[in-house]
Amino acid sequence: MSKAGHDKGTIYVIIREEDEYVYVADGRIRTADRYKKKNKKHVQIIKKKQLTEPESGFDDLAIRKIIKEYQEEGNVKG
Repeated sequence: MSKAGHDKGTIYVIIREEDEYVYVADGRIRTADRYKKKNKKHVQIIKKKQLTEPESGFDDLAIRKIIKEYQEEGNVKG
């Protein structure tokens, strides 16, 4: 979940990690091929679930499904 910036409160899936940055996507505005670069200080890990990247790359539908499942668990509204 984003802790800072105009996207504060947005739930993302981390698709890549590099030094002090993570690359995130939500499957809608920030798609897997238009990911957002965020400083790790500005991201709150809310649930750790390891996903392996498919050979064809991450799928926006799968990213949206992961976020929706998390929200349906009653953890976050939105």
